[in-house]
Amino acid sequence: MIQIRRSAERGHADHGWLKSYHTFSFADYHDPEHMGLGPLRVINEDRVQPGRGFDTHGHRDMEIISYVLEGALAHKDSMGNGSVIRPGDVQRMSAGTGVQHSEFNDSIADLVHFLQVWIVPEQQGSAPGYEQKNFSAEERRGNLRLIGSRNGRNGSVIIHQDCDLYSALLSDGDVVSRALAPGRRAWIQVARGSVVVNGKRLDTGDGAAIVKEVDITVRASAEAEILLFDMA
Repeated sequence: MIQIRRSAERGHADHGWLKSYHTFSFADYHDPEHMGLGPLRVINEDRVQPGRGFDTHGHRDMEIISYVLEGALAHKDSMGNGSVIRPGDVQRMSAGTGVQHSEFNDSIADLVHFLQVWIVPEQQGSAPGYEQKNFSAEERRGNLRLIGSRNGRNGSVIIHQDCDLYSALLSDGDVVSRALAPGRRAWIQVARGSVVVNGKRLDTGDGAAIVKEVDITVRASAEAEILLFDMA
């Protein structure tokens, strides 16, 4: 079964300096019919104006993943980390018992466009943690590249949850597939472009919950970038 969440159906917030689309219920956008899928709780698509950003604020007991599509995102946190995240980078911050951080557009001229993902961890009250890795376009081109996992295998960032996160860059006609083990579910998010997932067309900003399916087949019908979450 595939349940599609169309881009135009998402929640939307326009703060001038920030334009954000919420796949699931978030902040002032309350949607009891779209509260996430399993441990996947938030997928926000954010565009932040040059030189603007999120002032220091707190989180706890959440795995927070930032995935930049365009531009550069500057990060600072109470663990002493400071970095700039660019396309190809994947940042994982485990909020655990509590962390303070800020996120700003690192450019005074260009927009930053990124996805922020929240995943509920397996255990609460763990120590905060941070990790950032780069995954080249070459290793994601025409391939589902594992970028996040519970055990950090294949060089992926560690997610403290039974969730495998994949990224793929696809050209028109490319096909990628993944078997879905019994009892597992998946979410596909189209960051850009157009794909057909098990016969269903998804376009930029669309997402889909996939449950009780044996295989997932994704065929690109244009240049595309996707994220695939395979979860218990």
